[in-house]
Amino acid sequence: MDIFTEILEGRQELNVQEIMQILPHRYPFLLIDRVVEIERKKRIVALKNVTMNEPFFQGHFPGVPVMPGVLVVEAIAQAGGTLLLPEVPDRDKLLIMFTSIERAKFRRPVVPGDQVRIEIDVLNWKPRRAKMEGRAMVDGKLACEATVMCQLIPKVRENAEAAPAAEAEATAAVTGE
Repeated sequence: MDIFTEILEGRQELNVQEIMQILPHRYPFLLIDRVVEIERKKRIVALKNVTMNEPFFQGHFPGVPVMPGVLVVEAIAQAGGTLLLPEVPDRDKLLIMFTSIERAKFRRPVVPGDQVRIEIDVLNWKPRRAKMEGRAMVDGKLACEATVMCQLIPKVRENAEAAPAAEAEATAAVTGE
């Protein structure tokens, strides 16, 4: 049985190797290490163990390492993608892409040694797009929160010239503009 079927049948926990069967991200950009809770189409809880070995700490900031906030938001999005992709029948032909980030707030820094608990709640779910509310917690305290929207797009673009128009159309479909 594959990991997608196991999730659809109620599996609750995933290790990093199983997450990599779902997400296309790889080192150094895979930003979740474990999933500890899945409620299909509603909620996911993932963990990110932050170590001094993360490549971004070389320059952010020397002597005072802080995980970039944009990467905390990316970890939120990756957890959401881990929840969404098993539900999509033709997922092997699609990529999940950000379409918006709303109300991102950073409450405390994430530093080496922290374990980030990422909690995602689905606000709106359609066949090819979703809106999710995410929180990143460290030691039970809020480090970051954001509402993220994403859309599934084809992995292969048929016509590179049509891509900007298709992207604008996809964004308009998600945002309602």
